[in-house]
Amino acid sequence: MAGLIAGTASTASAHRRDEYLQAARIAVGPDRVRIELDLTPGMAVADAVIGGIDTDRSGVISPAEAQAYAAIVRQAVRLDLDAAPLAVYLSATTFPDVAAMRSGEGPIRLTLTGVLPPLAAGRHALRYRNAHRADIGVYLANALVPDDPRVAITGQRRDLTQRELIVDYDLHPSPPGSGLVPFAASVTVAVLVLAALAWRRRRIA
Repeated sequence: MAGLIAGTASTASAHRRDEYLQAARIAVGPDRVRIELDLTPGMAVADAVIGGIDTDRSGVISPAEAQAYAAIVRQAVRLDLDAAPLAVYLSATTFPDVAAMRSGEGPIRLTLTGVLPPLAAGRHALRYRNAHRADIGVYLANALVPDDPRVAITGQRRDLTQRELIVDYDLHPSPPGSGLVPFAASVTVAVLVLAALAWRRRRIA
């Protein structure tokens, strides 16, 4: 991604000690949405966050504990496309060690994915909402510059807390003939396979 589309922006390093910063970067494509979500607890709330992850109180976040907490966050994230809910899947997780989290500099990094249904060309609206730890959470949300030229972001609408972001975008039609290259490649492969089989039969005969 080339970067964030202009919008409200704050630096993650400037968040307060008593806040749980949750910053989402949202990449919209023709057939899927990717959310890169960084969760960084300030020093004053780090132990409360760690306590919800390190459930056996061992001082080490195990893979099972990391996956369990990531699932909790995933359940708090909602995606809607044109007012229809989308399923959200956990694609990747990275957890810092406990010491880094207590210092206020260790972000939890989650990648979430939503698969879009087949869409007609035209205007669409994607709504993102994060309800995780609203008691201590502060939120940022921004759309990323799309990788695919078929997608053009036309606007971003946020609520006051930035727990919710609506990304308005236009989906352009596929270029004419865009499906011909994969079709031609599959035909070429089929021809080569048939030629190889015929040569093998002649050799055996």
